Formats: sequence, structure tokens, C-alpha cells
Amino acid sequence: MLAWRDVRVRYPGFELRLELEVARGETLALLGPSGSGKSSALRVAAGLERPAAGRVFIGGRDVTGLPPERRGVGFVFQDYALFPHLTVAGNVAFGLEERGWPRPRVRERVAALLERMGLERHAGKKPEQLSGGERQRVALARALAPEPEVLLLDEPLGALDLRLRERLLLELRRVLRGERVSAVFVTHDQTEAFVTADRVAVLREGRLVQQGTPSGVFHRPADAWTARFLGHKNVLEPAQAAALGLGERPLVLLPGALRPGAGSLTARVLERLFLGPRVGVWLEARGVRLYWEGPEAGAPAEGAELRLAIAPELAVEVRP
Repeated sequence: MLAWRDVRVRYPGFELRLELEVARGETLALLGPSGSGKSSALRVAAGLERPAAGRVFIGGRDVTGLPPERRGVGFVFQDYALFPHLTVAGNVAFGLEERGWPRPRVRERVAALLERMGLERHAGKKPEQLSGGERQRVALARALAPEPEVLLLDEPLGALDLRLRERLLLELRRVLRGERVSAVFVTHDQTEAFVTADRVAVLREGRLVQQGTPSGVFHRPADAWTARFLGHKNVLEPAQAAALGLGERPLVLLPGALRPGAGSLTARVLERLFLGPRVGVWLEARGVRLYWEGPEAGAPAEGAELRLAIAPELAVEVRP
């Protein structure tokens, strides 16, 4: 449905090179740190930027030379970019009226989207009268209104506080699955990517380093950098793995690999962090710093010594 074919985007000191596609009805998360090329990939797909080389296809059509309005894409910007002089209903209707939809059809589509987004009672309000979460839903409704072939979202939850972001993340997931639209969701947050996407593509410095299902990417990271970026804390260099009796090779210890209270290793608790429903514990064993997380009840105290086992089946080898 959407494909970047050997696309290259160049800036001074940086080049994005991308070969990637999104299937019909699939949600793909482009995941990476700032400056990795995520937003550039989105802008090229939307027609807001021309690639230095390569082609972009949507629905099998080569759209590389087409302007944004002829590509059949919807775009949700990080700052939402709503029209301040229009009401909520007017914002949602704007693209439909520009495309010449008949008035009855416009009213029907706008009403359906406002109901789906829980915005019916806000239809007559201006954007300035809405909360951040409400503006986000208006922007999403406006992008979906023309029934685009592809929906592009550039960090749409980035401007929201943590609590609201968590709630809207689930709403976004529900809407994307309900609309059955091909979607590309740009984020630097692995939780957002894992919750929302059918597939995750990890970018680093303009290169695609790994792609796959959220579970597959998390449990089998391609290399040590990707493992750390995805939130793994127990990423071992070969010498560290050897010190723990795991062989001299780069490893990631997956969640559940550390088992305090058993085994032949002696570990000392360096720090104990209260995380609410769970406790994080930094340990040292044979000169290697390790992290364990679990229930508060029974978690070791700071400064304590304990026996520690490592489940070898949860030690995954990665590239350095």
C-alpha cells in the first residue's frame, strides 16, 4: 500500500536511505531517536519533501512527483495544525469540502467521525477551547475524513502529558484498527510503538537496523544499540558475559533472566528503586552491574548480599 523504494534524503552531514513498505490495513511504527530520519521518511511519503533519489509508491502508483493533495494521504502533525478560525466540525469537514464532496455526504461523514472520536458535544467549539487530548482527536478525525489510502502520524502524542498520553494511546490503537487504514506512526517511544503497531521498524542515523513484530523485535534485538534503545538494561559485552559464566559473546538478558535467591552467583544490591507497583534493583555480581525488577514484597534490601541464577535460555546473543 505504501512503499519507499531505495529512497534517499540528504541534508548536510546526514543521509536517510530507506527501503520499506507498509501493507494494506497495517500499522507500522517508525521508531528511533531524534535525528534518525523518522520524520523525513514521513514527509517524503506525504509529498512535503522530495527525495534526492528513489521512488515512493502508494496503492501501487508511483506518487514521487505528485503534490500532497493528490497522494491520498492523511497527515497528523505533532502540533496538530488545526485551523484556529474554524470550529471542530469545520476542521473535520475542511478537506471534504476542498475535494468537492456533496454537502449531505460531508455532514454524514463529519457526524460519524465526531461520534467515533467522542467529540459530538464539541462540534461548535474552536480549537482554543479544547484540551490537548481533544485537539489530538480532532486532528485525527480531520486526517481520516477524506478516507485516505494511507494515514501518516508524526509523534501525535508527543505534546501530551504522560497520563493523557497513555489513555489516548489506547484510543488511537482502537481507531486505527477500526478504520482498517494503512498507517505509519512515528515515535521515539518504544511503548507507543509496541502498543500501537502491527510491525516496528527501528531507524538509527538514517538506516533501517531492524523490523518485525513488536514482540519479535523486543525479544530478538539485532544488536546491542537496538537492545539498549528498546529499554533492555542487561546488555553485556563479551568480557562481562564470560565473567558470569555465559561464554565470551555479546548478550542481552531478557526480562526474567535474573533469578534472585537461587544459583551459584553471589550478588550485592547496589540500589533499590521504588517504582510504585514494582521495585527496580541494581545488583553487582563478579564486577558486572545487573538490573532486576519485580514485586516489592520480597525484594532484597539495599546493601544485601544474595544468591543469583541466570536462565541461559533468556540470554540472547546480539551483534556488538
